[in-house]
Amino acid sequence: MPVPPSAIAAAYARLTEVFPGLTVTEPAPGEPLPRGEGWTGAAALAAGGPELDAFLAWDDAQVLRDYGTRARPDVVASFALHRYAWPACLLFTVPWFLHRRVPRLPAAHVAYDRTGGRMAVRPDSFACLPGDPAAALPGARVVPDEEALRAELRAAVAEHLEPLLTAFGPRMRRRGRALWGMATDEIVESLWYIAQLLGEQDRALRELELLLPGATRPYVGAAAFRELTGPDGTPQSTRDRISCCMFYTLRPEDTCDNCPRTCAATERPVKATAAMAA
Repeated sequence: MPVPPSAIAAAYARLTEVFPGLTVTEPAPGEPLPRGEGWTGAAALAAGGPELDAFLAWDDAQVLRDYGTRARPDVVASFALHRYAWPACLLFTVPWFLHRRVPRLPAAHVAYDRTGGRMAVRPDSFACLPGDPAAALPGARVVPDEEALRAELRAAVAEHLEPLLTAFGPRMRRRGRALWGMATDEIVESLWYIAQLLGEQDRALRELELLLPGATRPYVGAAAFRELTGPDGTPQSTRDRISCCMFYTLRPEDTCDNCPRTCAATERPVKATAAMAA
């Protein structure tokens, strides 16, 4: 039985309110996910055929247009996966963060229009805590406590991303640990960004460290936030990425402040402080 929109729609509406660059909708019961006119099904990307080729071609053209040079095919694939996975992770983490509800969204239940900043979803169930008013709705699965709900979140994101990582991995020239390290980064950094827009960064840091403490397979690495002193002397939160976004292959001088390729003891604090000043 399909999940009623009321179970997660409010979380998605709040997401769009603070981040207008992403709109999430749920088709009416019996209505198919949108196709054509810029829409791509996540399952079609996971199949690794013509739709994945077209998805990567868009990124290849965008890099050439924006930077005046062609990226390596593996770099194009890395950019493309990031552009999908960053918003896709929010489909799970935002309802959890705002309302303690975790939808199950297999790849076949999600479509994405990146040029329009739109995603369409059809959850088949959701997990929630005892006492949640939504627990009586069709599709609800009540779990006993916060840690059980975190486990549901990790499992739901992994279920969605695994076939996509399998399809993108050979194009990116990356395997298991590197791919799941990237997944860890996408979960952490997408919600961290949205939480700042919500004015709830401190709570997000605490909850992300509980969600991804560093020993939660298949994920690799941890949220692992740390503090630096900002330009005005106040503490600023940062973290070291587990995976490299590969942007350095286009502009070596523009290495990210939290890139794992830079020296943790010297370069990262300097770059992070400079980024905060900017």
